[in-house]
Amino acid sequence: MVVKVHGPTFTAATRRVLACLIEKGIDYDIVPLDLLNRAHKDPEYLKLQPFGVVPVIEDGDFTLYESRAILRYYAEKYKSEGTELLGKTVEERGVVEQWLEVEGQNYHPPIDTLIVHLKVFPKMGVPADMKLVEESEEKLAKVLDIYEERLSKSKYLAGDFFSLADLSHLPATEYLVNDIGKDYMIRDRKHVSAWWDDISSRPSWKKVLQL
Repeated sequence: MVVKVHGPTFTAATRRVLACLIEKGIDYDIVPLDLLNRAHKDPEYLKLQPFGVVPVIEDGDFTLYESRAILRYYAEKYKSEGTELLGKTVEERGVVEQWLEVEGQNYHPPIDTLIVHLKVFPKMGVPADMKLVEESEEKLAKVLDIYEERLSKSKYLAGDFFSLADLSHLPATEYLVNDIGKDYMIRDRKHVSAWWDDISSRPSWKKVLQL
């Protein structure tokens, strides 16, 4: 069964899902959506995703949205295939879940604000709120200091194994480092920088960036 992934390949959420599918060796087809023409608000799409955001997966008769929920679903469904992304014990699973939540609640939001104001708004001719940019960078710096401490003790966020916790950070960090000129926030932290070099060099992520 080939999984259908509805969503443009440039969005962080869609990229997160694609990286997981590739790590697991799951066949997929991308169903592109033209966000500029509001295809994600089309009535047919809203039948799949009533909130009108991306991505959505169709796995046979099963439909699922929210990218991190999709990650958990495939990591569990294909637990014995491809890369083990959940940990081998209940304790490891707990730590994976912990850092996956940290990514969603603490890490991604300030980066998302930076992307909107420094990348999206300029393309739209909308002035960036530089006060908000400064506040978001300060928030992110505090989060990254915690990451630096954590990664001084383990190779990856959940321990010494690559997991969903690390994978979920790939899209936003890619934009931070390579699109909005904030690479120093990663590079100024020795262990965070080494971690980023490691996870961003994975074949799965390189393949996602080529799509």
